[in-house]
Amino acid sequence: VTNTTPTGPYRGAGRPEAAAMCERSVNVLAGVLGLDPLEVRRRNFVAADAFPYRTATGATYDTGDYHAALAEAVRVSRYDEWRAEQATRRTLGDRRQLGIGLASYVEVSGRGGEYGSVRVDPDGSATVVTGSVPGGQAHETVWAQIASSVLGLPFEQITVVHSDTEQVPHGVGTFGSRSLQLAGSAVHDAATAVRDVARQIVADRLEAAVDDVVVFDDGRLGVAGTPASGMSWVQIAAAATERDELARLAAEIDFDSDGTFPSGCHVAVVEVDTETGETRLVQHVAVDDCGRVINPMIAAGQVHGGIGQGVAQALFEGIAYDDEGNPLTASFLDYGIPSAAELPSFDVHHVVTVTPRNPLGAKGIGESGTTGSAAAVWNAVVDALAPFGVQQLDPPFTPQRVWRAIQGLDHVPVEVEFSAGS
Repeated sequence: VTNTTPTGPYRGAGRPEAAAMCERSVNVLAGVLGLDPLEVRRRNFVAADAFPYRTATGATYDTGDYHAALAEAVRVSRYDEWRAEQATRRTLGDRRQLGIGLASYVEVSGRGGEYGSVRVDPDGSATVVTGSVPGGQAHETVWAQIASSVLGLPFEQITVVHSDTEQVPHGVGTFGSRSLQLAGSAVHDAATAVRDVARQIVADRLEAAVDDVVVFDDGRLGVAGTPASGMSWVQIAAAATERDELARLAAEIDFDSDGTFPSGCHVAVVEVDTETGETRLVQHVAVDDCGRVINPMIAAGQVHGGIGQGVAQALFEGIAYDDEGNPLTASFLDYGIPSAAELPSFDVHHVVTVTPRNPLGAKGIGESGTTGSAAAVWNAVVDALAPFGVQQLDPPFTPQRVWRAIQGLDHVPVEVEFSAGS
């Protein structure tokens, strides 16, 4: 029994917190050694040619190029220019001090399995059924896009069905950055199975070898090099009906995976008003590796939303109680939620290392924005406060909390001990 608010998994479900602890530790180490946090990361990354890489705790990372992500983030953010501007402001004692924060994360995504099916109907259209229920990630668009690329059918002739228990025999759901690499792969493999049946039908009708049958640019299937031989999907369905094989133009797949390991590097630049404690996010650059990007616009939308949530967690959002346990942030009048006015335009980029763990080569992206941004902003704020002796401060970085830290009231000194030979 509790009088506090029940809690559940938030976007990232532990990943942002784990990444933040790791990235804060790296920055503390950089301070102790007198090195730029950028250099500490460079010296300790797993090399790109070391993948698949087995960690000390037993996980096996599939693919990654952490150096490339860091280099791209540094380039896009103009990291060196910001450091020079920061040094100038510190020398001048400027009221508004800059902080630059790095966060290089790796997370796990897409473990488990998911259902998908594809069916071609007599009119030449196709129906995709998925066990993954979308939560705003445009599954209908991407699943149709995948089926279209495999079958050669126009996007408009593909219907995607989800959330209907009369048509979906089973499914797991949408969480853990799993949708594309599991449900999308199930759709891909089901469409491939249907295409293989269609190729056999076409080969039999044209008295050709099945290996010679390809999908032409116009969506017809025929013998490679002879476009005139092509059969439309309507004709293929009719031929299958004549052979009493129409049911074979449908396939169901349960795709399973041990998961993939998305990674990336975020750079956040903040400006702290040393007289009021107000913190403003000036720039945020995200360079994420989600494997092969199937739909760039949707992937960018996922990252933008994730960054917004991560920044909010670092700068604005926090539950407060009084000494008797009464909530002081019981409504959105008291609980800080940022709007577009508090956030800059995010700069989103990708490094691609294709995973071999699914046919799409895709890794998760839904939680990457939050995982990288919360840690980057945290490091940026503490970096801005370094001239005031602040080594560690916990979010959310409300103006009062930052102002008190500048006055030397709340922050906790960091003590680091090195063992012999370290």
